[in-house]
Amino acid sequence: MLRRTFLASAALALLPGAALAAEPLALAELAKPGRVLMLRHALAPGVGDPAHFKLRDCSTQRNLDATGRSQAVELGQRLARAGISRAWVYSSQWCRCLDTARLLGLGTVTELPALNSFFDRPRDRDANIAALRAFLAKLPADGPPVVLVTHQVTISAITGTFAVSGGGVILQLDGSATPRVLGEISAN
Repeated sequence: MLRRTFLASAALALLPGAALAAEPLALAELAKPGRVLMLRHALAPGVGDPAHFKLRDCSTQRNLDATGRSQAVELGQRLARAGISRAWVYSSQWCRCLDTARLLGLGTVTELPALNSFFDRPRDRDANIAALRAFLAKLPADGPPVVLVTHQVTISAITGTFAVSGGGVILQLDGSATPRVLGEISAN
């Protein structure tokens, strides 16, 4: 009987939409103290950044398109429906991340260079990841929800998972530099 239940559960997990069915549970988990959402910026068509990229000049960067802006607003609404109307919000300094963070509508957005991309900057990887791990270790394990808007490479380096644009990973803080992965949320 137990084996049949396990097999039925495993088959259900393979059905389209099964991940979405678990999402309300993941969002409810985020509302608990000491939780972090590592969120990949919303849709910004393309890969990497143009050769003439400048950090403080959005016209030189890949930016959110209309779909990406809508994605970020909708995620903010999904979070609000899950009981998260305010959070500590930190963002990469890239325009697409800052715009995503602001469009969530969860509060003041603070730039955090440790969240910056190292996709085309491999020499920045180790320093960024070390700084981000130190930041995570200092966050209170009983604090309010934290949202970190960043890039796929950063999320993968910290969690070992791949997040699509507008998707993310929920972590449980424990005072260490390696918080536990609790679940994922999808892009809308």
